[in-house]
Amino acid sequence: MAQYKIIWSNRAKIKRYDILEFYIKRNKSKTYSIKLNRKFNKELRLLIKQPNLGIKTVLKGVRGLIVDDFILFYEVIKDMIVIHSIWDCRQNPDDLIIK
Repeated sequence: MAQYKIIWSNRAKIKRYDILEFYIKRNKSKTYSIKLNRKFNKELRLLIKQPNLGIKTVLKGVRGLIVDDFILFYEVIKDMIVIHSIWDCRQNPDDLIIK
């Protein structure tokens, strides 16, 4: 069984940072952002063990891993799991850009 490595695209890194920063400012505390980040990491550890865990999307090879109110869009490429974007499901779906 291949060991997969998580790779974050620049877009996904920025979205993750923006989401965590938003909750720090909104809540005036890091507590929720820390919990959310831990939840993302926990789900990604599961994804490493079962890379087809996420739901299929209309884009070939791209899957979506649901974590609370967010979807992590990813693609398995050889021994890597590339996270393309994080999407807050409460946003307008017309604004969604995956790649």
